[in-house]
Parts: sequence; C-alpha cells; structure tokens
Amino acid sequence: MEKMLGNKKYILIFILPALLLFLGFTLIPLITSGVYSFFEYNGIGSKTFIGIKNYIELFTSDRYFPQAVKNSLILVSASLFIQLPISLILALILSKGVKGDNFFRTIYFIPVVISSMVIGQLWLKMFNSDYGVINTVIRYFVPEYEHSWLTKNAFMTVLIPSVWQYIGYHMIIFYAGIKSISTDYYEAAQIDGASTWQVYRKITLPLLVPVIKTCVIFAITGSLRAFDLVYVMTGGGPNHISEVPATLMYNNLFRKGLYGYGSAQAFFIVIECLIFTFIVNRLFKKAEQNVSAV
Repeated sequence: MEKMLGNKKYILIFILPALLLFLGFTLIPLITSGVYSFFEYNGIGSKTFIGIKNYIELFTSDRYFPQAVKNSLILVSASLFIQLPISLILALILSKGVKGDNFFRTIYFIPVVISSMVIGQLWLKMFNSDYGVINTVIRYFVPEYEHSWLTKNAFMTVLIPSVWQYIGYHMIIFYAGIKSISTDYYEAAQIDGASTWQVYRKITLPLLVPVIKTCVIFAITGSLRAFDLVYVMTGGGPNHISEVPATLMYNNLFRKGLYGYGSAQAFFIVIECLIFTFIVNRLFKKAEQNVSAV
C-alpha cells in the first residue's frame, strides 16, 4: 500500500475522477460565466463584446440588485448571529453525554438531508394566512397580530427556514470538533478547580477556532448563494422585495435569456464569496496561530 501511495501514477489515477468532476461541473462553468459576462449574448445568436458594461449596469441601473444584495447580507447576519450560536450551544450540550444524544443528533440533522424544495413547501403551508399553523396559533391567542406572512413579511418567511434548516449541519461539525479536543485539557482544568464557564471560555472555544472559522465560511458562502428556498417560497416576490442575487441571476439567465448579464450576476456571487472567505481567513489567522502554539 505504501509503495502504491509513493507512486505518482497511482495517486493521479485515484484523484482523476474527482478532478474531472471538478473541472466539468465547477471550473469550466465558472470560467465560461466569467467570459460570457463581458458579452451581450442571448444564448442562441452571436456574442457581442461589450467589456464591463454588464457590470456597470448591474451596479448603476438594476433597481432590484441593491435590494437583493441587502437581503443576502441580512441572511448572512442571521446565519452568523443566530444559526451558528444555536448550533454551538446544542453541540456543547450534546457533547456532555446527554442521555439519548444519538437520537437528538439525528433529529437535528434531518432537515439538512431533506430537499430544500420540500422544506420550502412545508414552511409555505405553515405560513399560509388562511390555514397555516402559525396564523392558527396567533388567531387563538393574540388575534390582533394575525396577518399575511407571505406578502407583508415575505423575506422574513424565507429567513426563518433558511436559518433553521442548517442548524443541525453546523451542530454536527461543532460536535465533532469538541469531541476531538484531548480530555487532558479538561482533566487539568478540573484539578485547578475551573468552573464550567471558564472551561468553555479558556479551553473549548479557543481550541474550536479552526472549526468555528470553517462554519463561518460555510454559513457566509451558503447565505450569499441562497436560491432554492427563496425560489420555492416567494420566487423573489412580491414585487421583488425578497429577491437575492441568485434569483435575479436565474430570472435573467433562464427566463429573459440575458446570458451575458446573468453571467455577470453569477460571477458577482463568486467574487463576493471569495472576498468574504479571504476576510474571514485574515480575521481568524492570529487566533489559529495561538491555537497551533498550544
């Protein structure tokens, strides 16, 4: 086995399938979108080179684009300040050996493996103004607060399930990170008489920094690329109030046939994700160095 792993030909054979998939489904479409973004193209006729005109129009003329970016940043904030803290708290609780922790981990993770289309339909039924369970409860206890969620609070109806669906995903990552921490640290802290809060603050959280960084990057990029729940629940409406960059891109590419302009929007999402990833890596760099020194 060691001889095989030392042979570069065998290594190439093993990684070739994954490399081909990456090239075919990620890198080549990405490059193609980047190229198309500099053209006026409807997907059928000839392409006309227009330089950065699509990007100029995106930032100056598209009246729906600022709202879409604003919504995606709100989703990022909700993921960072609601989704991740809840996930971390659940992971800390379950890592203490709670009775039935396997059951709870499974329950919390189920929404992750369910299709977002199904999740969207489920929450659509819950938010329905006539027979939805949310309005039914409100109607029973505080009828003055009953209203049409899918029209008056359209983006909020998308925000809640978006945050809820992936709590279990980050919880599992945090849980694995906590379990990977050596028990020697906790035994030493117990001998020194450290409180539970001190253990979390001085040992668990600092040693979880690489895991926290990973979850932060996943949460940010996932929020910036959000599409399916928004598309299923509101379609970006009403009157484009719940649009996100990905729904605008979809409409321009596949409904209006604006392949050049839609590609510019797609490439904007990619650049946005790369910029945020770079910023997060820079912010966590010093903290990770401190962990490495432990």
